[in-house]
Amino acid sequence: MNQLPHLSSVQQSSLSIQACLECIVACQRCADACLHEEHVQMMRTCIQRCLDCVETCKLCVAFEVRNSELHHLAMDLCAKACELCAEECGQHEDEHCQNCARACRACAEACQIEG
Repeated sequence: MNQLPHLSSVQQSSLSIQACLECIVACQRCADACLHEEHVQMMRTCIQRCLDCVETCKLCVAFEVRNSELHHLAMDLCAKACELCAEECGQHEDEHCQNCARACRACAEACQIEG
C-alpha cells in the first residue's frame, strides 16, 4: 500500500473523494456494459459487485464531504466493496472490466489510507 505521509489530511481526503468518484464512473460503465453482454447471466456477480461498489463510493463521498464522524466506517466498507469488485472484474478480459478493476484497486487503496 502506498502511504502518502507528505500530504495533509485535506489533500488525502481530496484524493479519496476523487478515487471514489472515478470508481463510481468506472463501475457504472462496467455494470451497464455487462448488462448488454450476450451472456448477461454469466456477468451477474460482476454487475452486483459493481453496483455495490457504486453505492459504497457514493456513501463515502457524502460522508467525507459532510465531515461525518462515521466516514472512517464508510471508508472501510468502501475499501472492502472495491476489493471484491476488483477481484471479480479482474477475472474478465473485457476492457470495461479491466478499467473497473483498476479504478476499484485505486479506490480501495485511497480508502485504506484515509480510513
